[in-house]
Amino acid sequence: MTQMDGFVDALKAIVGAANVITDAQQMETYMNEERGLFHGTARAVVRPGSTEEVSAVVKACGAAGVSVVPQGGNTGLVGGAVADAGAVILALARMNKIVAIDPDGFTMTVQSGCVLQDIREAADKAGCLFPLSLGAQGSCQIGGNLATNVGGINTLRYGTARDNVLGLEVVLPDGRIWNGLRALTKDNTGYSLRNLFVGSEGTLGIITGAVLKLYPKALAVETAFCALPDLDAALPLLDRARRMSGDSVSAFELICRDGVRLSTTYLKGLSDPLDAPHPWYALIDFSSTSPSVPLRQTFEAFLESAFEDGIIVDAVIAESVEQNRNLWRIREELPEAQKYEGGSIKHDVSVPVRAVPEFIRRASEAVVKAVPGCRPVPFGHMGDGNIHFNVSQPEGANSDEYLAHWHQMSAAVYDVVHDLGGSFSAEHGVGRLKVDYLARYRSEVELDLLKRIKAAVDPANLMNPGVFFPR
Repeated sequence: MTQMDGFVDALKAIVGAANVITDAQQMETYMNEERGLFHGTARAVVRPGSTEEVSAVVKACGAAGVSVVPQGGNTGLVGGAVADAGAVILALARMNKIVAIDPDGFTMTVQSGCVLQDIREAADKAGCLFPLSLGAQGSCQIGGNLATNVGGINTLRYGTARDNVLGLEVVLPDGRIWNGLRALTKDNTGYSLRNLFVGSEGTLGIITGAVLKLYPKALAVETAFCALPDLDAALPLLDRARRMSGDSVSAFELICRDGVRLSTTYLKGLSDPLDAPHPWYALIDFSSTSPSVPLRQTFEAFLESAFEDGIIVDAVIAESVEQNRNLWRIREELPEAQKYEGGSIKHDVSVPVRAVPEFIRRASEAVVKAVPGCRPVPFGHMGDGNIHFNVSQPEGANSDEYLAHWHQMSAAVYDVVHDLGGSFSAEHGVGRLKVDYLARYRSEVELDLLKRIKAAVDPANLMNPGVFFPR
């Protein structure tokens, strides 16, 4: 028996032979990355069923000097769950129990492999809301959501993943289990360990459980798809929406004309909601948890006011669940529609909200200069300053030749972001894709602190090596 055989047998003894995959063909699903920019080459895929099994696997890997790459729904977009040769992928899908729901205390305790959509539905059945909502919610897992600190469409009102978790359970690089599953809003007893692991992308430990924060379920939601006369109208429209609604805006998404064209051209069952094309659009949700709040009247008054002042030039209000869903499909499925016109170089960035229009203009100029003929398709979370600045290839171009400009174009975009005081990664994380940019745009002091934390918690560098820093 080889040393490798002995190691794999040890893993099988922990989780059961059926939950250790070593066949290359069976592992392929775990090796592929969403955008096709990376491909893993792991030694094995291990599927633990409990925190204790995760702990035992991590200890076995540590003893053998084998690196560990945690993987949730594998929906990430920066190569953060891709394993190098010899590593073990720890796939957490079996750990999918909703442990407890406390609607009176507005908390839910879950295992890390729970699918986000399942969590949202369980909260809804309990008369509550778990506000994280993103396009991949039918397959992404909460452990990955927390490890990457996702945002989504409701960040404007409810914050990112970090703002919606009260406690964590984490397996540390040495296999010890930190049980921080506390349903406490206030806990000033030293460093915030919870916040250390949220957003750490599996480099400091493996999140195995969480206490999530719930909210009262919305009893009324109003949605409108609004046409803007120009990009500069977006900021005053957002300001007016927040002030006139009593800050009941739960989503405010900005979409360029080409984005609407792509979605309504290539996505089945969608058509342009308005009679004529316009340069920019805002998709807006107001929501209320009170049955006595006249939300529809407030919503209509807001739209009428904006129309009278020329901030919007046309709008449609969703009058049914189906119409609401179709309006949101235009925004949520836009990245899928973009694939029909070839290669797309994508950027997930944030800038101060006031700087969004300036960013879009300057970044558009920068990418067209880098690759003449390319087509910027900016869209995203205007309400929190997070813009998905996707750039489609020039018409008729070769996709591979175009995608070869990825790093050149990204550097041009990120330079604009940095100049405006923004972040080159708003909600997708750093992963392996953006390691060079972390070194380029974070200060020496910040990088030193990040490296010191990593070295202190994971001195052997076995937890997701290659993420944040080069191996």
